[in-house]
Formats: sequence, structure tokens, C-alpha cells
Amino acid sequence: MPVFENIQEIRKESITVGFLADECRERFALTPLNEGVGREKLITDKNLHRPQLALTGYTKLFSYHRVQVIGNTEFYYLKSLPMERRIEAFRTVLMFDVPCLILTSGNGLEPELLQIATQRGIPVFTTPHETTKAVYFLGDFLDDQFSAYAPIHGAFVDVYGAGILFVGRSGIGKSEIALDLVERGHRLVADDVVMVTRKGEGILMGAGTTLTQHFMEVRGLGLIDIRQMFGIRAIRFQKRVELIVKLEEWDPTTEYTRTGLDDDETLLLGVELPLVRLPIFSGKNITVIAEVIALNYLLKHYGYNPAKVFAEKLQEAIAQKSSGKGRTGDRSIPYFEHDFE
Repeated sequence: MPVFENIQEIRKESITVGFLADECRERFALTPLNEGVGREKLITDKNLHRPQLALTGYTKLFSYHRVQVIGNTEFYYLKSLPMERRIEAFRTVLMFDVPCLILTSGNGLEPELLQIATQRGIPVFTTPHETTKAVYFLGDFLDDQFSAYAPIHGAFVDVYGAGILFVGRSGIGKSEIALDLVERGHRLVADDVVMVTRKGEGILMGAGTTLTQHFMEVRGLGLIDIRQMFGIRAIRFQKRVELIVKLEEWDPTTEYTRTGLDDDETLLLGVELPLVRLPIFSGKNITVIAEVIALNYLLKHYGYNPAKVFAEKLQEAIAQKSSGKGRTGDRSIPYFEHDFE
């Protein structure tokens, strides 16, 4: 059942080398070797490339538009060449408009090679991480930057470890439910605007925006700061989106699921997610039901489906009655010996 029909998928087309340098300087110890050069250059591809063949002179399949990673293999190949051939091999790579060069394992460049990169306006960085680790860190960062994302109007809470995204019309009570869950010991990820990002295949991550992170608007009260009010244990900065709970006004003409045998699903950013349509009416304890939804999801996730178990027991009882092995009469309560409490 579609819930997010009007959600517009957003993707970044590029980031600047300067942004990469600033964000990764502390995270991955990325240090510039020619500070200030080429910060405005654009990175348009989330994939990394190692220019091994390009250094040998074969450039027909050179993915020069990607960030170039020079590991020990490339570094020691260059070191094995005489200086003239080393400069020639390096110039072959820098003939192309590469975004930047990243040297791993704490390697550097001779002044002659660094000068060539600087003259070409190509920034060069080094990191102490070995190539495998550096590629993992940088690849994950770029994948995050270029992943599809969408802003969702809702409240996102970690309930017993399950990420529940509450959606519904404005004013239906999403924030109040989230606040009640936080007061009961669960953790708020974001309220009002939830930024949902597709990570890899079939994984959605939700987080708040930089501006509204962990602030909540309660109608009639105003803005409150969940982190300051309830402490660091009451928040999360991001969480996997695992369940969608759509809050709806009770409509007696609408058929809601009674057994749970037929699971509803909805699409968000191309990923199928379980959907629970929850009718709202006076006196209904939505917070407790939200906790039960999370626990029921966890049971199903670990292989136990109560609706299917009940259906199997029902079929077994019907089969026994049909074969004459079941109980006679209307009594279906088991006998508890000497239990009068």
C-alpha cells in the first residue's frame, strides 16, 4: 500500500574536494600535501580508482573522473623507476583532469612530482591508513554523500532496538507519541523532519537535520530539547528505518487487519518496508501499542510469527475435531488439577 507517493528522491550530483578535505581531515587523518590547491574541483562519482595501468602508460580505460588512490603498489612502482621515467609516468596520470590524489600508508611525493600536481591544480592528500582501510573509509563516506535521500514528515524513534517511523497528517499526534515513548525509556532519533537515506541494497537510515536535531514541537507547549531534558540516553543520531506506522483517524467503514496474517508493505526510496496502519480514537493507548509493534517485529525478525502459530493451532484443532479426536461439547478449557486460585 503506497504511503509515500509524493516523496521526491534527491541525489547530490557532486561535492567539492574542499568539502572532502574538511570532512575527512579529522575522521580519516587526511592531510593535504599542497594546501589550498584545487579545493573547488568537483567529485562526481562515489567510486574510487587506483591508477595502476595509467602509470604504465595504458589510459584507454582510465577512470580519471574518480578520486585516485595511490597505494603501496603504485608508490613502489614509481620508486622503482629512474627519476625521468617517474616524472613521465606521473605526468601521464595528471594529463587528465583528476579530482584529487590520495596517498595511503603515510606515503608522500618527491618535490618534483608534487610541483607537477600543484601546477596542474590537482590537490594531493596523504593518510596514515593502509590502502584497504583507507579505501573502506573513503568509499563509505562517498557512498553516503551520493546516496539517494528524502525528507519525510514524521517522528522517528528507536523502540526496543527497532527503528519505527511514525507518519500521518499534521496534528494527528506523532510528536506526542514519540515524547511518551522517550519518557518510557526509548530513544528519539528525529521529529518533524526525518532525513531518510538509502544505504546499500535494501537499507534505509534515518536521522534528523542539523538545525532541528532532537528538538521537538509539542502543540500548546512549544519547542523542547529532548537531549537536555531527558539526557544523552534518550537520543540517537541515526537509526535504520525498519517499520512504518501510519497513524489514521478511526474510520468504521475501513477494514483494518485483525489477525496479522497478511503483512502490509510500502515502498520508500525503492525499499520495501513493513507497514502498520494504526487507527486512532479516544482512549486508545498508542504508546503501549507502539511498543508491542516493535516487540512483534523483533519476534518475526527472529523467526517467530504469532499469527502463523495461532493459525496452525487453529487448523490442528479443526483437524482433530473432524477426525473425532477433539473435545466433545462446548468445553474447550483445559483441566488444571487442584488449581482454585
